[in-house]
Amino acid sequence: MAKVVALGELLIDFAQISTENGYPTMKAHPGGAPCNYLAALNKYGVSTAFIGKVGDDAFGKALVDTMEKTGIDTRGIVVDKNVFTTLAFVTNDEKGDRSFSFARKPGADTCLNWDEVDVSLIDECEIFHFGTLSLTDEPSKTATEKAVAYAKEKGKLISFDPNLRKPLWNDLAKARKAIIWGLHNADIVKISDEEIEFLWHGLISESEGRYKLNNEFGVSLVMITKGENGALIANRDHSVQVKTPSVNVIDTTGAGDIFGVSAVARLLEINKHPDALTEEELEYIGKYAATAASLSTEKQGGIPSVPDKETVLAKMAEE
Repeated sequence: MAKVVALGELLIDFAQISTENGYPTMKAHPGGAPCNYLAALNKYGVSTAFIGKVGDDAFGKALVDTMEKTGIDTRGIVVDKNVFTTLAFVTNDEKGDRSFSFARKPGADTCLNWDEVDVSLIDECEIFHFGTLSLTDEPSKTATEKAVAYAKEKGKLISFDPNLRKPLWNDLAKARKAIIWGLHNADIVKISDEEIEFLWHGLISESEGRYKLNNEFGVSLVMITKGENGALIANRDHSVQVKTPSVNVIDTTGAGDIFGVSAVARLLEINKHPDALTEEELEYIGKYAATAASLSTEKQGGIPSVPDKETVLAKMAEE
């Protein structure tokens, strides 16, 4: 039985490893934010399951095989011979920051229908997780909305990551609307400072962002990530700022995902509702998540870069 179930995109990340004559040389990695999320949870000993769609092609088969080897329950993955597995091409600047290009017109992940969703996996879980990439196109948009409604009806904690990828939206007003819908339905939210700026049409203070999320949207656990500048983690009663440790950044792919999932893993370890967390518990969760996310940037790719708990705790002790 899976404690955490995620619905969304499962794709191939082609990461830049070098440049030759102005063209990037790429290496394929398994990817997709929900996939990174579950892989990290499995590494931390949490049982997981995935709901989504891949193509009946070499990449789709490789992704399913990778997830099975990672320990993720793949019963909810639909393999479709009529569409191709989604591909993402990730290039990096000299600081390791990313830009994205996608082969997704359509990609298999956008073609998941509600009647293909295995709701028995949601029945069994404690936390249901989703992002906005499954809301960009139909039929996956309707499938996601109905899955979230089903999970809420069953009393599950809802985890949400906006994961804004502007090139995938033909109308950014729709992206903003999707994020707002997700926030209204979520108990746990990991959101970046850039996504907050996008959402509210400009910079607002962290305290204002936290207030809006906790009180206007009713989010129980808010995590605002700021890249190398650390993060804010808060519930309705307490707020904590955490710093990131010094690391040698190679690739930031999946770092935000790993922050969010590391926090959720520690939440499950503490075994409290987010509303009941003390300031000390929030600090532990935030420091662990920031350290895990930072360490992940020292390796390429999303899933392959997830650090184990012992490595994270050792780095925390150093700091």
